[in-house]
Amino acid sequence: MPLYLPPVPEPVSQCVNAALGSSAVPGALRPASWTESGGSLVAEHPLPVHVLGREPAGGGLPGARLTGWRFLVRGSDGLVAAAETALTPAGWVFSHFSGGPYLASTERALCQSEALGGDHQPRLLSVPGLYMVCLWLHGDTGADDSAGPLPADVLIPLAPAPPGIAAHRPYRAADLLPLLAVRLTPAPLLDRAV
Repeated sequence: MPLYLPPVPEPVSQCVNAALGSSAVPGALRPASWTESGGSLVAEHPLPVHVLGREPAGGGLPGARLTGWRFLVRGSDGLVAAAETALTPAGWVFSHFSGGPYLASTERALCQSEALGGDHQPRLLSVPGLYMVCLWLHGDTGADDSAGPLPADVLIPLAPAPPGIAAHRPYRAADLLPLLAVRLTPAPLLDRAV
């Protein structure tokens, strides 16, 4: 399936490339694999990051808002980090570097998406209340950043996924998002007389 990458805003690319080339980035912000890799670092696979809302939007599914961009950072030995940006009132800024299992899982999900049918715009969907991230394959390839999930969109949970949700299994948004909404809804307080 062809993936139609949304255009990366120029300030996003500039701040990520500046961070990659900066010796001023504190060592604490650099994953250990970064220093082990050596050589030049390249930012690739830019994906817009959206945070899942709690309120239903169009189609009865929760909306999602754009909060940043995430790039995979490749060194001579493979993936070494992710570079993240954030949208602030002043515009796009570099946020931080991160490491961990989501790096390889993102790359795996992108490869996996090529075997699926149809045209899609790849995005990342963060579900902070469940410590979960999905590769979100949006069916409207011309959509702008404000478009929320469509019922037929495909969500591929990245590993590690919450218990009971299979990582790297493609789900229709109409099937997975209601399940997530139930998990995100706080349990009602018991009515107890004291």
